[in-house]
Amino acid sequence: MAATPAPPQAPPKPTWDPRRVEPPFPWLRPTIRIRLTLLYGGMFLIAGILLLSIIYLLAAQAINTGNEPLFKIVDARQLSVTSDNCPAIRSDNLTFSQFNQAITACIDDQRQVALDNLLSRSLLALLGLAVIAFAFGYAMAGRVLSPLGRITRTARAVAGSDLSRRIELDGPDDELKELADTFDEMLERLQRAFTAQQRFVGNASHELRTPLAINRTLLEVHLSDPNAPVELQQLGKTLLATNERSEQLVEGLLLLARSDNQIVERKPVDLAEVAEQAVDQVRAEAEAKGVVIRGEQKPVVVQGNGVLLERVALNLVQNAVRYNIPEGGWVEVTTEAQHGQAVLVVSNTGPVVPAYEIDNLFEPFRRLRTERTGSDKGVGLGLSIVRSVARAHGGHISAQPREGGGLVMRVALPI
Repeated sequence: MAATPAPPQAPPKPTWDPRRVEPPFPWLRPTIRIRLTLLYGGMFLIAGILLLSIIYLLAAQAINTGNEPLFKIVDARQLSVTSDNCPAIRSDNLTFSQFNQAITACIDDQRQVALDNLLSRSLLALLGLAVIAFAFGYAMAGRVLSPLGRITRTARAVAGSDLSRRIELDGPDDELKELADTFDEMLERLQRAFTAQQRFVGNASHELRTPLAINRTLLEVHLSDPNAPVELQQLGKTLLATNERSEQLVEGLLLLARSDNQIVERKPVDLAEVAEQAVDQVRAEAEAKGVVIRGEQKPVVVQGNGVLLERVALNLVQNAVRYNIPEGGWVEVTTEAQHGQAVLVVSNTGPVVPAYEIDNLFEPFRRLRTERTGSDKGVGLGLSIVRSVARAHGGHISAQPREGGGLVMRVALPI
C-alpha cells in the first residue's frame, strides 16, 4: 500500500518586518525639537553666564572705586577738610552740621556715579553679547536647517524632470532625515511611474500609427485605379479624410502626452527662426483665405526642444489663420525679449471672443462656443499642446481678446 503523501507545509514566515523598526527608547531619539531646545537653551545659559560675569566684574570695580577715601582731614582742631572726589567739602572752618551734610551729599553723588557707570557698561556688554548671540544663532540655525536646503535643491532638480536625483541625507535619525527618506521613496515611485508612462506612449504610438498607415495606403491604392466607380472614389476620399483626421488626432494625443513632462535635453533654439518656419508653412493657406501675415521676428535664443517649440508657433499661427474673418484679415507674429523672457506674440483679426471663454480654449477638444470639435479646422488639441509645451519649458501662455474681434496669444519662455 502506497504511503500517503505528507500535506504541503506552510511557507516559512518572513524573518524581517517590512515596517519601520521602532527604536527601543523612542524618547531618546535626537529629534529636531530636542536639538533646538538644547541649542537655544545652551545659548541662553552661556549668554546669561557671560552677562552675569561681566556685571560682577563691573560691580566689583565700582565697589573698589567706592572704597577709596572720599576726603582727608587736614586739621581736626579747625575742622579743615579737603577732598578730590567731592569739591563741595573742600573748605575750612566747617561746622559739624555742614560737614555731615557735605559727607552725605558726597556719598550719594559717588553712589550715583557708580550706578551710572555700571548701567552704561552693562548696556555696552549686553549690546556686544546680543551681536555675538545673533551671529552665533544665525550660524547654528544655518547648520541645523542645512538639510532643508539640500531637500529644496533636490526638489528643484526633480522639478526639472531629473527624477534620478536623490537626497540620501545622512546624519542623526531626526524628523529631517525621515522627511528626506520619505521624499526619496516618493521619487523612486514617481520615476517608475514616468518610465512606465513613457513606455506606454511609445507602444501606443506604434500600435496606433500602424493600422492607420495601412488604411491610408490601401485607400490611396484604390483611389489610384482609374477604372474605379465614381461612388467608390467618393467613398474612398471620404474615408481617406476620416483616416487623416484620425492620424492627426493620434499625433496630437501622443504629442500632448509627451509634452506634459519637463524637457530634459535642452538646446539653444532661436525663437525667431521657429516663428519664421511656422509662418512659411502656413503662408499658402493664409494666401488662399486672403489673410495677410505680418510682424517682425527679433532673434531671441531660449533653451529647449526645437521640434516642440516649432509646434507651438505652428499651432498658434494656424489657429490665427483658420479662425479669422473672411475678407481683410491679418495675422501678426512677433518675437522679442522682454524682462528676461523670450516672448512670442500671435495676434489676429477674427470673431469676437468673450473673456469668459478664454480658459475653455486651452482645454482638449474644446472650441469657442462648442463643447466638442465638429469642424474641419482641426482636432481641438492645438492650444492644449501649446500650453503643455510652454509649461514643459518653464513658461506660460496667456490669451486676451482683441477689441473688435480676434485674440492676442502671448507665450513667455525663460531665456
